[in-house]
Amino acid sequence: MTAEVAAFDAGAFRKALGSFATGVTIITTRDAAGEPVGLTVNSFNSVSLNPPLVLWSLANNAMSLPAFRDAEYWAVHILSSDQEDLSTRFAKRGENKFADLELETGSGGIPLLPGCSARFQCRTASSYQGGDHLIFIGEVVAFDHYDNAPLVFHGGRYAHATQRLANKPGEPYLAGSFGEDFLGYLLGRSHFRFFSRIRPHLSEAGLSDEEFYVLSAMTLKPQMTSSDLDKLTAGVLDHCCEQTLTTLIDRHLLLRETDAAGAVCFRLTERGRELALKLISVAKAVESQVLAGLGPDEDTVLKSLLNQLLGVLDPDVGSLWHPDGEAKLAQRNG
Repeated sequence: MTAEVAAFDAGAFRKALGSFATGVTIITTRDAAGEPVGLTVNSFNSVSLNPPLVLWSLANNAMSLPAFRDAEYWAVHILSSDQEDLSTRFAKRGENKFADLELETGSGGIPLLPGCSARFQCRTASSYQGGDHLIFIGEVVAFDHYDNAPLVFHGGRYAHATQRLANKPGEPYLAGSFGEDFLGYLLGRSHFRFFSRIRPHLSEAGLSDEEFYVLSAMTLKPQMTSSDLDKLTAGVLDHCCEQTLTTLIDRHLLLRETDAAGAVCFRLTERGRELALKLISVAKAVESQVLAGLGPDEDTVLKSLLNQLLGVLDPDVGSLWHPDGEAKLAQRNG
């Protein structure tokens, strides 16, 4: 859709600009009283390599405008993918944004935030009025760079950046067969290869994959009703859930009880909890080894995408992890 200049819609213009993915930065300085000032900005850009110049812009009605307009030095922090909360904190007005933060000190005493993908310490070179914003151009006097994946903003929300494979997936050998970029193949093979590293420990404990799934899931709550277990096993252990529960009970790893209301419920025995926690620790160690083979912060991206995928395939899964999930689920289904 093309927006005519005569009927220019500021909201639509903002939405169109949101199509451009940007990094997320926090700009910091000190005001005339020496107090730290900072805000979240995604208008940062490079200007020149020689001399090293960068720019960003600030709204004319921003409360921090006088501090930056009068500052000789300021710092640009390119946030890493795990600093979304920090970005949100510095995007808000009227709170002590620097509370409890371990700050470093840069040129001219400017506050520097740790854990970023990159930081640029700048001396104000010039500023220009640009419509409803003031554009700052700074000469970079010092910088540091780390191998942290950056936080990205796109379409009005935070996103993750990850590196793409240099080589395209190969073509299937047989016409009509699925290729190596087929989602089912990628998920299926990853699942089998991941669990092949855990399965020897399960075999040593005499547990099947299904029994480990129930045993580890039972650690979520001290006691689970049949309804809880139905949510946990729906679409996963439909065909063998009752047999799995019976086996765990026979091995004295799980207890079937009746609560005060007469409902059937289950809880781990002390032996069952001890075994579950031991195997979960083993599984987490395997997870760490596997994720270590990915690039910096790509484990965060992977888990985020898999959570989104699970939300599409199993919209009710959120009720398992959030205290108010059951209420939300009942409200949606009602």
